[in-house]
Amino acid sequence: MVSNLRIVLIQVLLIVGASLGTGCISSNNNTVLKDCSKYPDATICIKDSNDIIHIFDDQPKRIAMTNTYAATVMRMLDVDPSVIVGISGDFYDELLWPEFIDTKIIQNSAHSEIDYEALLDSRPEVYIVFATNGMVDTEAIREKLEPVGIKVLGLDFYKYDSLRREIMALATLFNKQDNANELFEEFDKIELDVEIRIKNLNEAERPRVVMEHHASLTRDPVVLTGSSQWSDMIEKAGGNHTFKEYNTHTTHVEKEAIIGNNPDIIMFDGITFDIGFNSYDEEGMCESHLEFIRTRDGFSEVWAIKNNSMFIMSGEFAGPMMIHGLPTLAKILHPDLFEDLDAESYLNEYFEKYHGIQKQGKFVCLSE
Repeated sequence: MVSNLRIVLIQVLLIVGASLGTGCISSNNNTVLKDCSKYPDATICIKDSNDIIHIFDDQPKRIAMTNTYAATVMRMLDVDPSVIVGISGDFYDELLWPEFIDTKIIQNSAHSEIDYEALLDSRPEVYIVFATNGMVDTEAIREKLEPVGIKVLGLDFYKYDSLRREIMALATLFNKQDNANELFEEFDKIELDVEIRIKNLNEAERPRVVMEHHASLTRDPVVLTGSSQWSDMIEKAGGNHTFKEYNTHTTHVEKEAIIGNNPDIIMFDGITFDIGFNSYDEEGMCESHLEFIRTRDGFSEVWAIKNNSMFIMSGEFAGPMMIHGLPTLAKILHPDLFEDLDAESYLNEYFEKYHGIQKQGKFVCLSE
């Protein structure tokens, strides 16, 4: 009873504070609010990846976020991390996220239920959440938080086709547009480094790539499709993404569909594997997974299996690091074309420049 009363009081204070503080407005009425041109006099106006307009009188001073991708972008833009007042358990690595050791935990992970009491205790003005992740009900979160004065920004930072737009949205919120433009120039250079090496490839020289989801371990194959971030990256790295004709991000397929496509390469997202920064797959999860794939009925004659051409890429490659990781993917797909290119140097620069730390860990598992 006391706890419920406490939450109600906090909610009232938040509502009052919102009316006197940042003066932010949001709306999902897309028939009226299509873009920020409707608000030429707004101090700050951004549109998130749910196509919702947000207007602020001033930069927010208190932000809650639960995915490390958003925090990474804030680092890439050189936004003061002290504005982050609530995080999730995903920030567990104190070596990578030392500034958040004492920051309030408001949920176990970016995909778990919110601890609303802890969230309200942290008194955020803005909560940054995934916009289109199937494991997060963004609209339900918005319906709960916006009535108590917490603006909900839906930003993914894990899709290639929206990455720059989302980065600029966050840059606009914190007046870091120049930083964003410098970052985009760096992106352009990296993409050009890859493009000039693959531009003369014909269709037959582009390996057929099946990209499987980590869920393939426990179910029939789940593949990533044309609407996933990986589709763009595979194509930009000189591959031919099989199943790109589907438009559902992921989809279940029969094993026979993969066998029939006879891919040159099978790759996997490594989000649930113990690889990435400060992780080394010490329990051999990668090889266990790849052995499981090898033993699927009918897969012994698949070209990727016969030629031992399978690999797993860590979860970092699926986030804001994706551009810096493009040379790594391109070199795996076309080792001859990229033999003299130091793909590791791009990853090293990413961690040293944006995280202020040397890269360490296992980021790619290659079949042995």
